[in-house]
Formats: sequence, structure tokens, C-alpha cells
Amino acid sequence: MIRAVGLRKRFGDFEAVRGIDVDVRRGESFGFLGPNGAGKSSTMRMVAAVSPVTEGELRILGMDPATDGPAIRARIGVCPQDDTVDTELSVRENLYIYGRYFGLPRKEVRARVDELLEFVQLTEKANAVVDDLSGGMKRRLTIARSLVNRPEILLLDEPTTGLDPQARHVVWERLFALKQQGVTLVLTTHYMDEAEQLTDRLVVMDKGLIVAEGSPLSLIAEHSTREVAELRFPVPPEGGSHAPMAAQVEDLADRVEVLPDRLLLYTDDGEECVAKVHERGLEPAATLVRRSSLEDVFLRLTGRTLVD
Repeated sequence: MIRAVGLRKRFGDFEAVRGIDVDVRRGESFGFLGPNGAGKSSTMRMVAAVSPVTEGELRILGMDPATDGPAIRARIGVCPQDDTVDTELSVRENLYIYGRYFGLPRKEVRARVDELLEFVQLTEKANAVVDDLSGGMKRRLTIARSLVNRPEILLLDEPTTGLDPQARHVVWERLFALKQQGVTLVLTTHYMDEAEQLTDRLVVMDKGLIVAEGSPLSLIAEHSTREVAELRFPVPPEGGSHAPMAAQVEDLADRVEVLPDRLLLYTDDGEECVAKVHERGLEPAATLVRRSSLEDVFLRLTGRTLVD
């Protein structure tokens, strides 16, 4: 569905995408993860055939976006990060007008609108003005609009940013249903649990390069341990560091990470690790044993430093 070889994107002297290879298969859900400035959005815009490729080869549905842009855009759907629906129109009018942009006959558009309203659970809000909708409803409307043309590929940029947990799960259910219908999903997200839930495969990008690729489970197995033990030790009121404690437990784990408020011990058996900590006479103020997550992988590969 999507094939990129040596893909690059430059803006003047700045190279946002520095030669990446990507293959997205039909019917899968594929994710791009990375910190701000990693090159995700630049890559997505090239895939959407709205930003020209600087260098390398890119094929979307077997076509070249440099020469077949309109044909590609007619067969894909795009759900942008920000909801750009017309707030002065009703829910139904937003979908109807967008369908007409694709040249669909009026009768077909009306039927498609009813179908999409039911799919995103907005039938009861069909005649409501968009300004009266909640954030979750607006997001579902944006997703519905991106499906008007029955796309073979759906591009989703941060699909659930700003939504509460209930609304996020409703969106996840709708996206999972689309995947079951055979739609190929390509998404960017900052939510690691979302990537674990929605993607079959993903790439982690950093500074314009792909630094890891695989399924969420395979990436966790490759770059982390089965479990993580989090230890919080009492810190004097005048301040202090967990670094001295790390030196006393570093041989109990595959890797120890020192954070300002706790230690992270990466190990295959968190409970056994905590028991050995206590055997040494060390008494953490709080302990937590959890499974390793995609977030552990992400932070290890891209660092914890904030990128603006």
C-alpha cells in the first residue's frame, strides 16, 4: 500500500526526514512514533501526497505522488490532528458537503452520510450544530468525514489528542472496526498505550531517522525486559539524589535508571528483584512492579530530554 525507499525531506538547509525505508501492507495498522521534530509529520504529509518528496522513492497504492497526486488523494482519507470541521454547519451538512467535494452523486452521498453517522455513533446528533458537540463527538465527526470517499488508506495524525479516556476508547473501537473492514491505517500518536492497542507494526523515529521497527511486543522484547520495578526511597527535605541507592542495587537488574523521584530496575522478575532489595536491608518508601511497556522502549531510544 505504501512503499518508501531512501525517503528524504528538506526545508532549505534543514533535513526533516533523512533517508527512511517504509513498507505498509494492505489491511494492517502501522504507526509512526517519535518526539517532536522527529520527522513524523513531514513523512505523513509526503504520504498524503500534499508535500513533494525531496529525494528517494515513494509509492502510494502503486502510484507516484509527484505525478499522480489527485488520483492518490481520491483513494485515501486524512484525519488531521486538529478538528477542521465547519462549526456553523450541522453534523450532517459537514459530511454531505465534503462528500460532494469528491464528486459523489447526491443520492449516494446522502446514503453514505447516514451510514457514517451510524458508524461513529452520531445519528442522534445529525442535525446538531458542530459548536454544540463535545470534543469526543467532534473527533468522531472528523474521522467520519475522512471516510466519506471509502478510502483504502486512512491517515490519522494524533487521532485522540485531548480526549478523555472514555472518548479515546470509543475512537479506538471505531478504528479497530475499520481495520476489520480491510482499511489500512497509518497513524502518528504520542500515547504509547494507543500505539500498543492499535498498531500491528510501528517505527520509532528520532531526528529524521528510523531507530527501531517491529510490532509493539517485539520492540519491548528487544529493547526492554519483561518487568520493571519502581523504587522510591525517602529523600531528605533539603533535597538529594537516588544515585547512591542505585549503586547498591545495580547488580540486581539488567539495567537501572535513576530518575529524580525514583529508581527503575529493569528485570525479568520484578517481585524477586524487590525481595532482594529488602534482603539487603534497604527499605523503599514505595514500590511498584509493572510489565515493561512501549513507553520504556520509546524513552530508551529517544531519551527523556524535552524537545521543543
